[in-house]
Amino acid sequence: MNDQLVLCEKPSVAMSIAKVICNNKMKRSDGYVEGNGYIVTWCVGHLVELVSPEFYDEKFKKWSKDTLPIIPAEWKYQIKAATSKQFAVIKKLLARKDVEAVICATDAGREGELIFRLVYEQAGCKKPIKRLWISSMEEKAIADGFAHLKDGREYENLYQSALCRQRADWLIGMNGTRLFTTLYGGRVLKIGRVQTPTLAMLVERELAIQGFKKEPFYQVELNLYTPEKSENHVYALSEKYKAESEAQKCCTDCKDGTGVVVSVTKEEKSIAPPKLFDLTSLQREANKMFGYTAKETLDTTQALYEKKLVTYPRTDSQYLSDDMTATASAVIHAVRDTLALVPKQCDIAYNCGEIPKIINSAKVTDHHAIIPTVEIKNSNPAELTEKENHILNLIASRILQATGNKHTYLKTTAQISCSGYLFSLSGKEVTENGWKDFEDVLKIHCSACKKEEDSDTEEMDSALPELYKDQELQISQAKVKQGTTKPPAHYTEGAILSAMEKAGASETNDDAERKGLGTPATRADVLEKLVKDGYVRREKKQLIATEDGINLIRVLPEIVKSPQLTADWENTLSLVSKGGYAVKDFMEGIVLMVESLIDEDYQIKAEDKELFKKDFKQFKKPAQNYKSYQKSNTKNHTR
Repeated sequence: MNDQLVLCEKPSVAMSIAKVICNNKMKRSDGYVEGNGYIVTWCVGHLVELVSPEFYDEKFKKWSKDTLPIIPAEWKYQIKAATSKQFAVIKKLLARKDVEAVICATDAGREGELIFRLVYEQAGCKKPIKRLWISSMEEKAIADGFAHLKDGREYENLYQSALCRQRADWLIGMNGTRLFTTLYGGRVLKIGRVQTPTLAMLVERELAIQGFKKEPFYQVELNLYTPEKSENHVYALSEKYKAESEAQKCCTDCKDGTGVVVSVTKEEKSIAPPKLFDLTSLQREANKMFGYTAKETLDTTQALYEKKLVTYPRTDSQYLSDDMTATASAVIHAVRDTLALVPKQCDIAYNCGEIPKIINSAKVTDHHAIIPTVEIKNSNPAELTEKENHILNLIASRILQATGNKHTYLKTTAQISCSGYLFSLSGKEVTENGWKDFEDVLKIHCSACKKEEDSDTEEMDSALPELYKDQELQISQAKVKQGTTKPPAHYTEGAILSAMEKAGASETNDDAERKGLGTPATRADVLEKLVKDGYVRREKKQLIATEDGINLIRVLPEIVKSPQLTADWENTLSLVSKGGYAVKDFMEGIVLMVESLIDEDYQIKAEDKELFKKDFKQFKKPAQNYKSYQKSNTKNHTR
């Protein structure tokens, strides 16, 4: 009997697929399962990686500008030591005589294709490839996907775009890091397409704060009331005055005067329900609400995923696929029945009726949005950590919020004239709380929550009494209030994640696979590396560029610290993936960029040479035996 080998990206995905295609009749072995004509195995992330420069030539063991640029003629790969056992399992399975075809079931995207193809080629496999292309792990989606497998050759261009991305990052990272480290003769100065522009944003903000000069301003505040209802007080503010004397004159002139309502404007406003969480928006919200770092949120969500309480976390989608309507309904009911997140006045039937708002396969990429699973019915909060409970409740509340109705309110603004001066006041009155009912209950339920108000909140919370044009108001008190202009705020972790997501996005084509700096799966690690390397420090929720970080960005050329590079790459890689741009042309462009970076005439001041002084011997660790390594552990890739 001939079998088909299914290669998945992660063990959890492999087991979900195996349950469907093996009809629950699985024979478990070390590193794979089989049954019903299928063998299902898995990678553990990337099993195969590019080698470091010294494996091309021992002269690269010593870091020197004279040996740059490093441009491999043939690309070499190695099996990662930590996952070599699983690679051996896969290689053996690929070689089995009863395996007639290989099904690529890694994530439906560029990096998923790369993970599979590198394993396939490193193992020397030549068997035909079929491609499973699904974004949902629902049983129906898996069954439909296997019923409509694609020819693996259709994804050759996607694989080539992935190789371009990987090798271009290697060229920039390896050459840039060695170049600037040797130029400044000290600690390792790590350069990366994502890491360096992210640091540049943090440095730009820190320099703006350091260079900000506070300036005082003065406003007059009037405490007014209506003669017919003296208990109804309102507070109106004047324009901002630079000179205190001007504000004092205004205050004196108005103290014994009468306020007259010049205009009243009322607007019905609404706030639409938020979208479901992708990883970045979940990390932002968890940072804002609980102060969790991006990595803490990712690790916690991953733990919940492994406990089958939430769906796959490393996603950049905020929608569910078209086949998940029934699943969403079941989840909403499970949340209602299990978690204390549903207000008494809520009609869950309404939420289920609004499920179409969160369904859109066209906006689902590798994975759908993060939602709870129906397994929460069997969960016990006492068996979860505090962080796990917080994140689970956050995700559960979001599906209720996303399917809730609009939050509506009446916004009132008024202008009041007194002694020739104009004063303004505003307020709002909630007419329907809508989806914020769920948010309010979440805040109460998560007692540790200290959610910050959004910086762009424009409405005051209090409602205004009834005001009308030409109405006269009595002045109870007039006083001068002093304020100072405020510098830009330091980035919180949530704010920098948002900035990374948007960086260069406006210059990126709509059909590009990735936008912004990094991916949802990598942004947390980028921030952790910046902190670990001493370029950034944490102060509570804030991320602040250090002196080393500021110095590094100061000495680097614009090309390596601008997000424009990522935008340009993604636009071109999108064309490569569609066969509209030659791999050769893309890589030649990268090589030219690297060569120009190396050839630049860097005029380094003597004092700048001392900026990063540190023991250099860390670069001189002996490598393993290269000859035996090259014979047993590498393959050349010239494609």
